Amino acid sequence: MAIFRRIATIVAVGTAILVTGGCGEKKESSAPATPAAAPATTAEAPATPAAMPVFQGEARPFVASPDRPALPPMTITDKDGNPVDMASFKGKALLINLWATWCAPCIREMPALDRLQADLGGDKFQVVAISVDRGGMNEVGPFFEKAGIKSLPIYLDQKMTSMKAFPLKEGLPLSILVDAEGREVGRLAGAAHWDGAEAKALIGWAIR
Repeated sequence: MAIFRRIATIVAVGTAILVTGGCGEKKESSAPATPAAAPATTAEAPATPAAMPVFQGEARPFVASPDRPALPPMTITDKDGNPVDMASFKGKALLINLWATWCAPCIREMPALDRLQADLGGDKFQVVAISVDRGGMNEVGPFFEKAGIKSLPIYLDQKMTSMKAFPLKEGLPLSILVDAEGREVGRLAGAAHWDGAEAKALIGWAIR
């Protein structure tokens, strides 16, 4: 009987080992592994170009030039009489402003243009205020001194070639916004508050 009990004990122990997988090894699951789901991806829509900001001058709005014509060839002079080719400004956005000391709206907006140049002028943007006074520096110099214009460089066009390049329909002043590639973005006839938030938003849009 003792022999039978010993055999029964051995059989019971063996059965337990088989049931638990044996040897301390982890029992492998017979079920096939389920592949991990690929992370969901969302296609990014192409960025939509920002619309040109609206800007209103004292009497007229800024009008966009949809065909973006290239800046016409033009040479002006600096305060010392040295020639300045407008093509030399390429790479910067420009606000070209045609004005004269005998033009009341021009005189009124000149301080705003000076502040605009002080705030935004640099490697990416410049105000190019071109005087069409026949007297040149003899008239512009004293005006700048009296008006306290300090940030704007003096540019002269005593031959009025700029008025031929940009025909005046409503008179002076005339402001032409040009992008860094030398293409006309648009223009505004008449005086404007060029140092205001709306004007700076428009210029920032052209610089981008």
